[in-house]
Amino acid sequence: MKTALVIGTGLIGTSAALTLAGRGVAVHLVDHDPDRARTAAALGAGSDEPPPGRVDLAIVAVPPAHTAAVLAEAMRTGVARGYIDVASVKSGPRRELEDLDIDLSAYIGTHPMAGKETSGPLAATADLFEGRPWVLTPVSDTDTEVLNLALELVALCGAVPVVMDAAAHDRAVALVSHTPQLISSMVAARLEGADETFVRLCGQGIHDVTRIAASDPRMWIEILSANPGPVADVLADVAADLEETVESLRALQSADEAKRRGGAAGIANVLSRGNAGRSRVPGKHGAAPAAYETVAVLISDEPGELARIFADAGHAGVNIEDVRIDHATGQQAGLVQLMVGPAAADALSATLRERGWSIRR
Repeated sequence: MKTALVIGTGLIGTSAALTLAGRGVAVHLVDHDPDRARTAAALGAGSDEPPPGRVDLAIVAVPPAHTAAVLAEAMRTGVARGYIDVASVKSGPRRELEDLDIDLSAYIGTHPMAGKETSGPLAATADLFEGRPWVLTPVSDTDTEVLNLALELVALCGAVPVVMDAAAHDRAVALVSHTPQLISSMVAARLEGADETFVRLCGQGIHDVTRIAASDPRMWIEILSANPGPVADVLADVAADLEETVESLRALQSADEAKRRGGAAGIANVLSRGNAGRSRVPGKHGAAPAAYETVAVLISDEPGELARIFADAGHAGVNIEDVRIDHATGQQAGLVQLMVGPAAADALSATLRERGWSIRR
């Protein structure tokens, strides 16, 4: 691939453009808002000037509601040898294109399983897709050259190609992406009118659960409007679990010992099933989940403290697998939780203590 056209310079489009431009591909940027394209170009994602001729690959990175129309226009004008979209729903855009009676041999639907709760070109990064699954949904009439271009894009972005049927993809993202977004928003909504004293007690758990609730509602309305049935099916199962859990909690309030035992069993059941489900979530680089040990370090809220703690961890020769920061309420301090392999935890703790850090294990 030598040339590419990115149509839509939001988070995904600009991130792909940054990666391709960094790999020596001549990238051209188009957006319905010229300022966004200029911003992406200023970030090094390519040129906001039109391509001088036909490009190798056109990447359509617009909301699902507009994907088919933008693809159809690009394909009618013949701007590229191959066309892909990166919309988070796959069945709808293809059906719309079929209804427009467009030759789809030069098109393949794709979806990189990467994103952030923030959007726009300024949120983009060249490493957004590294190690992440990138779904491809070819069909029998997909041209081999186009499939190869899509695979080349995935490889250049450092992602992992996953070939799926479009309908199966939509059911999958309903489970692992769309429903979690709604549930996160529902939990966060409980905080809107909560007493300020209660909110000040928020810890890492509520931060983890509600992080994606900061996402743009307008974007998610468009995504959910394109995949409502599969999401509703998953939420119906969640609703059944919620109803049973509420009944179990009410039973725990009963004066009847048998009802309390039944309530405890119901809660244990949902928690155990949660453990089992969580154990299936892939770990680092898509590998099997790994068990890490946490070394918590008390840290002051001063410039350079995080850099210093990572430098000191480096002296221990320990690889930090993950990091969480839990700020202390009402104080200019917090806990940095360093996740490491169990065999490395003691060495890291010892080194950090020697260098003056206060450790919580």
